[in-house]
Amino acid sequence: MAAERPSRRRERALLRESGAGRLAGMDEVGRGSIAGPVMVGVVVVTLETPAMPTGLRDSKLLTPARRDALVPRIEAWAHDHALGVASAAEIDEWGLSEALRLAGQRALAGLMERPDLVLLDGSFNWLGGTSSPDPVPPVVTQVKADLRCAAVAAASVLAKVSRDALMRTLAGEFPAYGWDRNKGYGSPDHLAALKNLGPTVEHRRTWRLGGS
Repeated sequence: MAAERPSRRRERALLRESGAGRLAGMDEVGRGSIAGPVMVGVVVVTLETPAMPTGLRDSKLLTPARRDALVPRIEAWAHDHALGVASAAEIDEWGLSEALRLAGQRALAGLMERPDLVLLDGSFNWLGGTSSPDPVPPVVTQVKADLRCAAVAAASVLAKVSRDALMRTLAGEFPAYGWDRNKGYGSPDHLAALKNLGPTVEHRRTWRLGGS
């Protein structure tokens, strides 16, 4: 069966129903990694935003070359876009849920204008809301939004490409862990290095690090 393709339908419906002018699609990468940060991408669209870039999909369904090629097209297409990061140290200090919220808040702060509405992938509002310590715009969640909604798929691509590039840079500082290949996830080579060498400052030390 062919992979589901994202569209603008859900986003346009939310903009019309809510009367919002700017909708921010958001997605995160790095949640399940054992090293490196979590990163949140945000892409803002309006009713006037043109058709999405050809070939846009959830980042997990694209090859690295196709993701890289999409980045400048997404940046030109989007009304606005930004990225937010929370480090491994912040994940250890605050926990993953709070770190995701921090990264999301930082992504929103990087936009030129505050969006009127946020669309998150999944069923849980990890960003918070108007009652959170740092209030954010109203949040709508949708399961598989990264597969079905263009702005969320675009946000996933921006976050994935940026985080992968960061992990390749960190691999230069810690070459034994293979982060240029595994991007900080618990692959066999990564776990073997952890067993032999122990964790680095980029590892999530409060996590159960297999082999450490």
